[in-house]
Amino acid sequence: MNKQKIAILVDSGTDVPQELIEKYGIYVIPLQIIYKDRVYTDKVDITPEEVYKRLPVEIPSTSLPDGDTITKIFEKIKADGFEKILAITISSGLSGTFNIVRLISEEFKDVETFCLDTKNIGIGSGLQVIEAAKMVEAEMPWAEMKVRLSENVEKSTVYFNVATLEYLQKGGRIGLVASILGNALKLNPIISCNEEGVYYTVAKARGRKKSLEKTLSLIKEFIGNHKKVVLAVAHGEAEEEAKTFYQKLKENFPQAEEIYFGTISPALVVHTGPGLLGIGVQILD
Repeated sequence: MNKQKIAILVDSGTDVPQELIEKYGIYVIPLQIIYKDRVYTDKVDITPEEVYKRLPVEIPSTSLPDGDTITKIFEKIKADGFEKILAITISSGLSGTFNIVRLISEEFKDVETFCLDTKNIGIGSGLQVIEAAKMVEAEMPWAEMKVRLSENVEKSTVYFNVATLEYLQKGGRIGLVASILGNALKLNPIISCNEEGVYYTVAKARGRKKSLEKTLSLIKEFIGNHKKVVLAVAHGEAEEEAKTFYQKLKENFPQAEEIYFGTISPALVVHTGPGLLGIGVQILD
């Protein structure tokens, strides 16, 4: 156990690769996927593939687990001997997780909790979690850690390429993404989160290939002259494209300390539909 007895708590929408959740002993609040006939627990009893298969028949909704479930996770962390919690969630602009975690943490007076709103989603949030885990491992002082993590919010971003806007529309998560026009003109929007952590269109390109080329140039722009970066590729039923893009990142950013690879969570699949390619970028210097 780390000397400072700090636990890390995240929600499943942060898409931290499973092997890292296990490596760092991260606690996860699973989002829920709600179908007419039953409720599934994100990443526990449903896979992204199962959600895709059922999309033509039914688009489920997603929600937070109830307060009781989250309270039990806090109790478990406390019982496991931790004295402090870094709670890191997807954007409060896209989900209520941040607020409910903050409220519940206030009931646990003898455990000090720092809640971080990543203003991001998916692997854009996940990279901030991984960085936090490394800080805990390196035994960085708690006060410094809180400052560094807060600064990391604006040094992290995510770019999503979606094959269709239909699911963002149906899920009511369209944010500032102009929808109707895009579908008519076969324009592939590249979506990110703005300062408030709400989806918006960063760029549009005609067709998938151009859209991915444009994504690469956006990443270059975001990284600029920075020497220390980590990258991540997360996909939803776009494995081949994701692998190709992973290679492109390796060639273009030799300075990247790490390039993670994984699938997006079933809960995110619901809002984006099949054919999703997400790239997370975090600057570390």
